[in-house]
Amino acid sequence: MKNLENTAATGPVFGDVLGSAYEWSNRKTEHPEEIDLIYPGCHFTDDTVLTVATMDALLHGGDYAKAYREWGRRYPGAGYGGRFAEWLRDDGSGPYNSFGNGSAMRVGPVGWAFDSLEETLAEAARSAEATHNHPEGIKGALATAAAVFLARNGGSKADIKEYVEREFGYNLSRRLAAIRPSYRFDETCQGTVPVSLTVFLESGDFADAMRRAISVGGDTDTLACIAGAVAEAHYRDIPGDLLDFVRARLPAEITGMIGKFQERYRLMSRLA
Repeated sequence: MKNLENTAATGPVFGDVLGSAYEWSNRKTEHPEEIDLIYPGCHFTDDTVLTVATMDALLHGGDYAKAYREWGRRYPGAGYGGRFAEWLRDDGSGPYNSFGNGSAMRVGPVGWAFDSLEETLAEAARSAEATHNHPEGIKGALATAAAVFLARNGGSKADIKEYVEREFGYNLSRRLAAIRPSYRFDETCQGTVPVSLTVFLESGDFADAMRRAISVGGDTDTLACIAGAVAEAHYRDIPGDLLDFVRARLPAEITGMIGKFQERYRLMSRLA
C-alpha cells in the first residue's frame, strides 16, 4: 500500500492507533521514553474513521453531516460517544450542542486543505457545526485546525503557542509534569485540546509526541490524535517502523481515502 508513503495529514490517524491500546489501560508516567509504541493491542477507532470522513467531505463538496454518517455507519463499532452514536442512527437529527473533543480530533485535514488561515478557520467551524455547535466545541476545532495550518506553513512552536493562547484563551503554559498527576479521562474540548497542544509543544519529534500523549493518561487515543495532527505537520517525519505498524492496521478503503486526499493537496506537503 503506497498511499501512506506521503505522510502529510496522517498524524491524527497515527495518533489514534498508537494511543488506542492505552485508553482503558492508562500508562501515566514521568518517563514517556519508556512507553512502547509498537504495542499489539493498537487499533483504529472513531478518531480515524471521522478524520477520514473529514477528508472525504473536503474532497466531495463539504457535506460534513453526510460524510460523518456514511463513514460512521461503515464502522459502527469504532467506539463513538453516546450522543454521537444516537445522531449517527437518525438521519433527521441535527447538531446537538456538544463540546466534546470529537470536533477537534477529526478536524486535522482541514489544516492542510486551504491557502489562508481565514479559510481554514471558516471550514473548521463548518466541520464542527455538523454536530458540535456549542461554542467550546467549535473553539476546539478552530484551535486544532489553526495549529495544523501554522505548523505546516513553517510556524514555530512559539508562534503556535502565542496564537492559540491569544485567539482562543487556552492556557498552554502549564507543563505536562504539572498536568499529569491530576489529569483524568476528559472527553471535552476544554479538557483535551490544551493538553494535546501542550504535548506537541513539549515534544522533540513525532514519536516523542506520541509517548508524551500516552504518558498523560485519560483519553489517550484522542490526545495523541490531536497532538499527532500538529506534530506531523511540524516535524514532517514519521519513523518507518511506526509507518509500517499503523499501515498494517488500516483497511484499504481508509488508506485509499488518505491517498486521494494527499494527491489533491500534494502541493501543500513538503513530502510530496
